[in-house]
Amino acid sequence: MFDFLMTGEQKELTEEVRSFTRSIDRQYLLDMDSEKIQFPKEILIEAADKGLLGLRFPKEYGGRNLGWVEECIAIEEVATLGIPPACLYSLVSIVGECINEFGSEKQREDYLRPVCSAGLFCAEALTEPRGGSDFFGAVSTAVKSGGHYKLNGQKRFIVGAEGADYFMVYARTNPDKPARESLSCFLVDRTGEVEVKHVYGLMGAHGGGTGRVFFHDAMVPAENMVGEEGLGGKIFYRMMIPERLTSAAGALGLARASLEVAARYTTRRKAFEVPIRNFQAVSFKIAESQTKLDAARSLVYTTAAAVDSGLVEPGRLRRMVSESKKFATEAAWEIVNNAMQVMGGIGYTDVFPIERMLRDCRLIMIWTGTNEIMSLIIQHELYKEMGTDVKAAGRDIEFDAPEAFNEEEKDYGV
Repeated sequence: MFDFLMTGEQKELTEEVRSFTRSIDRQYLLDMDSEKIQFPKEILIEAADKGLLGLRFPKEYGGRNLGWVEECIAIEEVATLGIPPACLYSLVSIVGECINEFGSEKQREDYLRPVCSAGLFCAEALTEPRGGSDFFGAVSTAVKSGGHYKLNGQKRFIVGAEGADYFMVYARTNPDKPARESLSCFLVDRTGEVEVKHVYGLMGAHGGGTGRVFFHDAMVPAENMVGEEGLGGKIFYRMMIPERLTSAAGALGLARASLEVAARYTTRRKAFEVPIRNFQAVSFKIAESQTKLDAARSLVYTTAAAVDSGLVEPGRLRRMVSESKKFATEAAWEIVNNAMQVMGGIGYTDVFPIERMLRDCRLIMIWTGTNEIMSLIIQHELYKEMGTDVKAAGRDIEFDAPEAFNEEEKDYGV
């Protein structure tokens, strides 16, 4: 968030989170990247002790009743630690959104409250081996059996799987119906019938406990269904907001951190007897990076404010969060690449954290929906909003051309 737009309370929150990030030992982060630590629960426990988890949720469940702007402020700061800590921090917001918006009072007490205090850890089990970007291609099943549902199937690329105590899971409750009518959402405890395998050799984002989750006749109490049977799609569309806005905010923190490292380096490093920042080939990349960061920050926080306002209709919000995720993650990728380029060969080594940032940054253009899927949603919601007969919002500028009324030349092929 731009500091000149912050309220006093938002500035205080920023300092709270910065104090928290400064307290994390560097060796802990290095051990995460080398995967000596596969799930950093200590970071989440420390955040909970400082009252920094689940900021948006009601105070009775351990939150602070804050808004999305404040949530993004916090995630941006946490992301300076790296993408895995930011993602795991965000899982409380993502899974919590599902429970708070669609869950029962008992689910809020049993699952939302303890995750806000780091008494329990959660993960979102969405992606399937044959699904990928096709959410409605899910084939996991949950068949009603008395007071339970028998859950079978598998999910993969599940961040936080290694340490999760429960999973938010989508499964088909009526395989005979189309997926859009049969997907339901469940909170699934990690029991003996829920198997977690830490199987991935990820390029980056190490230490986030990413794994594959198998459900072998897992008996899920009927009361653990979130919302109603067959309404998983409705929940999924709402979940686009926390999934993509948290990714966008995390991209800001990563980009900012890399830019700070590069700017500091280019001020200290000398070549031809002057600091390399004096060379336009270097300083212009820094300028370009700052411009992209400010543009991304403007879009992300405007979107957060739009969600907080409650005045923007769901379709436009889906477009805006998709724009935010796409633009912020792509900007972050360019900014980190620029940082490595101006630092030269030393940026490609582990003397500086830029190489880790580059590895981490590549993933965020893929997860929570690839950026190609973001483009699909953006154009879909835009055309839907405009309607089939596009009207001019203000002056009809189509007619501000010399031959504007030459209808013979306006051949639309109809």
